Amino acid sequence: MANMTFTYQIEDFQQKYSYSPFLSIPSGVSEHFSYQPLFNPLKIKKTKVIKEQSREERMHLEKCRVVERFRQRFTHSQLPGSEYGISYIEHKNRQGLKANTIRTSGSVALSFLDFIHSNGRSLEAVSKADLEAWVENDQDKGVSIVSVFTKLRGLYPFLSFLVDKHVIDPGILAHRIKIKRPDPLPRSIEREDIDKLLSVLEDTRDRAIILLLLRTGMRIGELLEVQVSEIILNEQKIIIYVGEKNYQGRVVYFSEDAKEALLAWLNHRNSERKYLFYGPAGNPLTYVAAWSRIANCFKKAGLSHKGYSPHCLRHTFATEALNAGMRLEIVQELLGHMSIEITRRYARLTDTTREEEYFRAMKIIQQGGNADEHNRLNSQLQAVFEKKKLLTTHY
Repeated sequence: MANMTFTYQIEDFQQKYSYSPFLSIPSGVSEHFSYQPLFNPLKIKKTKVIKEQSREERMHLEKCRVVERFRQRFTHSQLPGSEYGISYIEHKNRQGLKANTIRTSGSVALSFLDFIHSNGRSLEAVSKADLEAWVENDQDKGVSIVSVFTKLRGLYPFLSFLVDKHVIDPGILAHRIKIKRPDPLPRSIEREDIDKLLSVLEDTRDRAIILLLLRTGMRIGELLEVQVSEIILNEQKIIIYVGEKNYQGRVVYFSEDAKEALLAWLNHRNSERKYLFYGPAGNPLTYVAAWSRIANCFKKAGLSHKGYSPHCLRHTFATEALNAGMRLEIVQELLGHMSIEITRRYARLTDTTREEEYFRAMKIIQQGGNADEHNRLNSQLQAVFEKKKLLTTHY
């Protein structure tokens, strides 16, 4: 009841009727009556008017729901050590972490406690061998290596918490288990597919969403949280006050075609809504709803079979920016990466120097292996290297 009000409309065939004492209006709910001369004695309509919540309110309510849900799950599980699981979730909440992080932490802790109990082990006696068995159990179930890596990385903070509480031996944190995680290349959208996608964007909102993702490199969750007040049109930039993953603010910029699409949407949208892209209640459009709209656009463009996701638009932004000569550290800042090593994956995908060197070498090889003078190793420099033992010949 705290986040919604009800409007009661009393329609009466005579205007002389006023407030009727038998109408039960819930406490704390606003009352509004309008009277219209209809031939219906006292017909009541109830309509829901949902209050538009601020970003902070929504995040707080979501965190409260997650914490309470895990309190119940740990309690109902009746697992040994569940009281530590509840304390751990509350500890994560006090740290100011986001709801998704708390949710992941709770799931991992609950999974580990259940595994330990199922194998007849006590929490106090847990050892590195138990951790290895937990990992192997997931691998035997066919869980992907990325998921296993993520779960193991999420387990160690829980173990550290238990060590701090003097529940388990600190030695379990020494020589941590390491899993080699695959390092796949980011998947960007091919240029001709981008053209196909843009050509089918007839809906004003869809075009604004897709072009802003494609030209700013924002995560979709960040775009959905953008408020109109955070857009500076004349400077073509958007202020992201809190990044989705690293919790750090940054500024992103948008191109002329994105600005054109944005202006069209601003002229079309409800100007009373504070979020740029909003749902029926005025709160941000949900990820599921946005994903569905983008997937439908890919389908209209005949690209469903290629498995593109909204995140591919972010990958495409980074790839095209690097191909256009933007410096790696600038791309890192625009994407909001904490480490430049993450951004460097796009450089592996877009290294035109490597490509040019390869095809130059293949051209020489196909011509009989004779390079011109400019491509030969300078003989005098080679002699210097040999003299200094810097060039070694392998037989």
